[in-house]
Amino acid sequence: MPEAADVRVFRERPVSFVRRSGRMSEAQERAWDELSDRYLLEIPRAEAATSVHPGSTIDPERVYGRRAPLVVEIGSGQGHAIVHAAASRPGTDFLAVEVFRAGLARTMLDADRAGVANLRLAEANAPEVLTHLLPEGSVDELWIFFPDPWHKKRHTKRRLIEPGFLPSVQRVLRPGGVVRLATDWEDYARQMRTVFDEAAGFDRDFAGEWAERHPGRVLTAFERKGERAGRSIRDLTYRRTGSR
Repeated sequence: MPEAADVRVFRERPVSFVRRSGRMSEAQERAWDELSDRYLLEIPRAEAATSVHPGSTIDPERVYGRRAPLVVEIGSGQGHAIVHAAASRPGTDFLAVEVFRAGLARTMLDADRAGVANLRLAEANAPEVLTHLLPEGSVDELWIFFPDPWHKKRHTKRRLIEPGFLPSVQRVLRPGGVVRLATDWEDYARQMRTVFDEAAGFDRDFAGEWAERHPGRVLTAFERKGERAGRSIRDLTYRRTGSR
C-alpha cells in the first residue's frame, strides 16, 4: 500500500467520458500509421494518457499555416460532421477533439479521401484542451454535438455541460463567438439550457424554446440512433458576450 504522499491524482475532476479502446480495422490501423503525422497534433501529456500538460499551448496560425476562423468540435466521434464541414468550408480551420482512437483513425481516413487540408485532430480530454491547449479567444465556433448523456441518475454528475465547465468555454471563444449544442436526451437538453442561461458571459442566439438545427451539422449515427428510439433532437446556440 503506497504512502498517502505517493498517491498520484491524475485529474482534479472526473472525466466526462469512458475511453473505449475498441479494436481498429486494418484500414483504420493503416490510417493511424500513415496519416497521423499530417492530421494529429503532438500534445505534451501530464500523468493521464489523454491529458494536456499545463502550458502546452498551440499557435493555430502556425499549426494551420495561415490565419483563419477556427471551429472546434468536442467529441467528434468518427468525424462525419467535421470532415463534411471542413470539406465544405475550405476558408475555415477545424479541430476535432476526441479520445476514441478508432474514431480519430476513421476521421483521418475520411479526411484524406476528401482531400481535406484544413483539419487537425487532438487525442485529448476536452476540458484540458480548452483550459491549456487552445489560446484565449482563439475559437470562433465550439461544437458539442451529442455528448455522452450519462442518463442514469447516479451518473448525471459526469455530464460535460455543468457550471464548472463554462469558464473554459468562455476562455477560448472570441467575443461574439458561438457555442452550438445538440442532444437527443430531453433532460440533458434542459440542463444545458439552464446552465448557459444562468451563466455570465453568454446570450441566447435563438428565439423560442430551442434553436434551429445548425445547417452544418450532418446526420450522424448518433442522431439516427436517437430518432429510431423515438427521441427528439434539440439544438441550442449561445453567443459569447463581452470584450474579453
